[in-house]
Amino acid sequence: MSNTVLVTGGAGFIGSALVRYLIDATDYNVVNVDKLTYAANLSSLASVENNDRYTLEKADICDGRKMSELFSRYRPDAVMHLAAESHVDRSIDGPADFIQTNINGTFSLLEAALSYWKELDTEGQSAFRFLHVSTDEVFGSLGDEGFFHEEYPYQPSSPYSASKASSDHLVRAWHETFGLPTLVTNCTNNYGPFQFPEKLIPLVILKILAGDQIPVYGKGDNIRDWLFVDDHVKALWKVVQDGAVGETYCIGGDCERSNIDVVRTLCGLVDELAPSNDRPAAEDLITFVKDRPGHDQRYAMDISRIGNTIGWKPEETFESGMRKTVSWYLDNQPWWQAILDSRYAGERLGKSA
Repeated sequence: MSNTVLVTGGAGFIGSALVRYLIDATDYNVVNVDKLTYAANLSSLASVENNDRYTLEKADICDGRKMSELFSRYRPDAVMHLAAESHVDRSIDGPADFIQTNINGTFSLLEAALSYWKELDTEGQSAFRFLHVSTDEVFGSLGDEGFFHEEYPYQPSSPYSASKASSDHLVRAWHETFGLPTLVTNCTNNYGPFQFPEKLIPLVILKILAGDQIPVYGKGDNIRDWLFVDDHVKALWKVVQDGAVGETYCIGGDCERSNIDVVRTLCGLVDELAPSNDRPAAEDLITFVKDRPGHDQRYAMDISRIGNTIGWKPEETFESGMRKTVSWYLDNQPWWQAILDSRYAGERLGKSA
């Protein structure tokens, strides 16, 4: 073993936050395995790219032979598996990529990890961990009351959530059947710096700055629990270090808000932090549009297990996290402008019925 963590999807939003955290807050070597698809952004890793403990491997997790080669070369103590197609709207437009990456890719990675793990000595096998990072969307939609928890039944509604549900089951099966020491986490909606602009919070911020209409699905009454990304990655590392093998941990921000409340909060913050006479008041840009197909009404997470068993809780409130996020986007136009100019111009996705 080599004091090394292999992170898949480390050039994505959550993955890059995790890589930065591991380099800054631990002494581990970090191998970032990423296919570098549209949502990957190496500029999100500029602060660590020259660090001696950081290595980038451009590779597809569906390539089982390549995954086995990477395990043999780097001899990781842990795998933190975040590589995934993750945008619900894109899964409506094109489900095939989600099936390929999220299901087949996870299978390939599990097979490579299992072969590597079987060759370790007893001490190495005992220390090794495979963490699979998943979503609360596998549970479907909540009513007005109640919370998702670790024993909540799976009821995925979208191609994205169905593909993640499948990968969750695969990871658990490789533990139960083959003994691979796995862990699964299911998180709520993440937000924060470096998030690709197709997601709600950065999209709204950039629409306001451009003076464009802000599309809000339906009545804007769908509710999500919002988790600041830096809190999430600290939870993931805590699970790898202290979580019980075979266990599942739900991770959330304890910040339930309706979509329209999120949008109005962003409107207020942008108007406050970046006032301008050249665009309308932000709330005047809100436009209600036809809801997307299969739009779950409410997500909320019971995070008592991870708090009671391994001592994690979110540090950011909704208000503090949102202010940090808006400030970051205001201060980092070159990062997001490059995306708008080349890969995504803020168009709506996922309208297929």
